[in-house]
Amino acid sequence: MAKMWAGRTSGDTDTLADDFNSSIHFDCRMFRQDIQGSIAHAAMMAKKGIISQQDKEELTEGLLDIFADLESGKLEFDMGAEDIHMFVEQVLTERKGEVGKRLHTARSRNDQVALDIRLYLRSEIDEISELVSTLLKTVVDKAEEYKAAIMPGYTHLQRAQPVTFGHYLLAYAWMLRRDVQRLADCRARMNLSPIGCCALAGTTYDTDRVFEASLMDFDGVCMNSLDGVSDRDFGVELLSDLAILMMHLSRFSEEVVLWSSWEFGFVELSDSFTTGSSIMPQKKNPDMAELVRGKTGRVYGDLMGLLTVLKGLPLAYNKDMQEDKEGIFDAVDTVKMCLQVFNGMIATMKARTGNMKRAAQKGFINATDFADYLVKKGIPFRSAYKISGEAVAWCIAHDTVLEELPLEQYKAWSELVEEDVYEAIDLMNCVQLRSSLGGTSVENVEKQIEILRSEM
Repeated sequence: MAKMWAGRTSGDTDTLADDFNSSIHFDCRMFRQDIQGSIAHAAMMAKKGIISQQDKEELTEGLLDIFADLESGKLEFDMGAEDIHMFVEQVLTERKGEVGKRLHTARSRNDQVALDIRLYLRSEIDEISELVSTLLKTVVDKAEEYKAAIMPGYTHLQRAQPVTFGHYLLAYAWMLRRDVQRLADCRARMNLSPIGCCALAGTTYDTDRVFEASLMDFDGVCMNSLDGVSDRDFGVELLSDLAILMMHLSRFSEEVVLWSSWEFGFVELSDSFTTGSSIMPQKKNPDMAELVRGKTGRVYGDLMGLLTVLKGLPLAYNKDMQEDKEGIFDAVDTVKMCLQVFNGMIATMKARTGNMKRAAQKGFINATDFADYLVKKGIPFRSAYKISGEAVAWCIAHDTVLEELPLEQYKAWSELVEEDVYEAIDLMNCVQLRSSLGGTSVENVEKQIEILRSEM
């Protein structure tokens, strides 16, 4: 394909340099956005009298035909083209002749690519947000199913205090809710049109950038032409948001890996979202969770890659910026796949509530409640703390739990202990008494579910 920028030079580049310089093998995915932007540009130029109405109609017709042919597979991408912009313009010129050459008036590839990537990522944000919202609903549904299932809560990966599995799951629901909010904020800042900034300094043509932006549902335009063509903050922000989202999925994945192990036995994963071993027939591996955990590092790498590309660039456009797309595309594709798989894994996951409750009992996570019981009987907290600790040590030495100690043993530590101690250390009562706002009581779990569902 002849170089459309030939003129100042012959346009004859070394084959290796051509391949090195080309981006069509990855930016071809933006053909819809490139054509959408070109149709809007033709409409703006016709409105301002830069081209005739007839030219605008021919350009629009030609662009829509290219769109349809690419969608149907009738037209294939020419991997010899430098990029998607030059490919579309070349095909348009071949089909429409001189009229096709008018399309690139009052714009540059610098603002054109900035437009395409914003349009593309805006659409991807909408898809990702929908996937996160779907997962959020799945987690909330699962939390409601197990809103009263007792399990141990942890600090330092040591059993600490009793919570419900529903409350535990909702911690991740609130993370996902923040992810949706972050993506919406990113989209709002992204939704400004750079088209019309041209190469870096604007244009001498009498354009209407606001009208052109409105045709593509932008909220406004980039107000500085240098910034408009060189800004990739929106890409960094999106990658940062995706990295945070993946961090949440990775933490959740780690929980699932632990919970599904024989050592915990808290959940059973569906066969549909696990794999077996090629040599050990007893194995049921949580590969989906492990892969999500592993792919988190990949998305982190995409973020760091773009930050590194941009850190030393002077204004305005530099060819280095071609390196923004592959990392962003990779992160977007990775996150979308992870969200879909993760949602299926959680939707089909079943809790083994008996194991959870036994772990809670064996963890003596009602020891704090026993200490609080003694305080309410008039014993100073530090003294109550010591008595409770002695009771736990006695239980460990005698392979029992606090709920099964006879009253006489309790009275050996304090005559103030009465029959009501068993109510105080009952695990469900321990959970229900944590009724402060945001606590683990069933009522609070239901309140959280109500709030989250009202925003879905």
